[in-house]
Amino acid sequence: VQLVESGGGLVQAGGSRRLSCAASGSIFSINEMGWYRQAPGKQRELVASITSGGSINYADSVKGRFTISRENAKNTVYLQMNSLKPEDTAVYYCRAQDRGVIDWGQGTQVTVSS
Repeated sequence: VQLVESGGGLVQAGGSRRLSCAASGSIFSINEMGWYRQAPGKQRELVASITSGGSINYADSVKGRFTISRENAKNTVYLQMNSLKPEDTAVYYCRAQDRGVIDWGQGTQVTVSS
């Protein structure tokens, strides 16, 4: 499946942003959809994931601030980011994992200014 992220940009600390990940096909049966991020000089890390059954996992650093959701009818996964911090600055990637196959989007830059 092809994934296209959108919604990135520049936001002030304390602000909010919603990222979208649109898939080229149905995500209804995709086992797991997730958001990852990579800051300069750092490894890519999991931000949040959601399974087809609705199980959700968050990185400790974003718990209580970020919310992941999936809208199967629109083949889209969202990441609502609130109370943003400068350390949230990174390229955010959408990921789909299903039966051993992993697909990535091209990423969208989020920059949080202090």
